[in-house]
Amino acid sequence: MSLFDVTRFGSLFVTLFVIMDPPGTIPIFLALTSGRAGKVQRRMAWQAAAVALGVITCFGLFGQQILDYLHVSIPALQVSGGILLLLIALDLLTGKIEEPTQTKDVNVALVPLGTPLLAGPGAIVAVILAVQGANGASEQLAVWTAILAMHVVLWFTMRFSLIIIRIIKEGGVVLITRISGLLLSAIAIQLIASGVYGFIKNYH
Repeated sequence: MSLFDVTRFGSLFVTLFVIMDPPGTIPIFLALTSGRAGKVQRRMAWQAAAVALGVITCFGLFGQQILDYLHVSIPALQVSGGILLLLIALDLLTGKIEEPTQTKDVNVALVPLGTPLLAGPGAIVAVILAVQGANGASEQLAVWTAILAMHVVLWFTMRFSLIIIRIIKEGGVVLITRISGLLLSAIAIQLIASGVYGFIKNYH
C-alpha cells in the first residue's frame, strides 16, 4: 500500500492553483503593498500566505462543523466574500488605497490578501470536500501536503513580485493598481453571482 496518494495530491493542488491563482495575486499584491519599505513588503508576503494557510487549515479540520453550527451556507459565504472584495476593488479603482491611513495603518496581509482573496470561499469549499473525501492515511497526507505546497507557491509568488515593483517604479504601480481593481471587482461580482445562484438553486 502506497504511503502517499500522488493522484489525490495532484488533483487538489491543481484545483487550488486554479482557484487561488498565484500569478493573479501579483498585481493585487503590488497594488496593496506599494509605498511600503521592502522589509515590510517581504513580511507581508509571508504573513498573507500564513494567514491563508491558517484559515484553510481551520476550515479543513472543522469547516463543515463551523458552517453547520453558525447555520451559514456556502452561497452566503460566497456573497459575503464577494462584497468584501468589491469594497477593496472600489478603493483600488478610486485610488483611496493609496492614502496614508490605508497604507500605514491597515495590514492588508490579513484582509483582504490572506482572506478572502487567497483563502476565499472557493478554496475553502474545495478543501472541505477534499478532506471529507480522503480515506486513509495516504490520502489524508496527500491532501494536507497539497495544501501546504500551494501556500509555499503563493509565498514565492508574492515574494518574487517585489522585484517587479523595483522595475516598474511608481507610475507602473499606479497603472497596475487600477487594472487590479478592475480584475478584483470582476472576481467579486462572480463570487456574488455564484452565491446568488446557489441561493436560488437551493430554494427550488
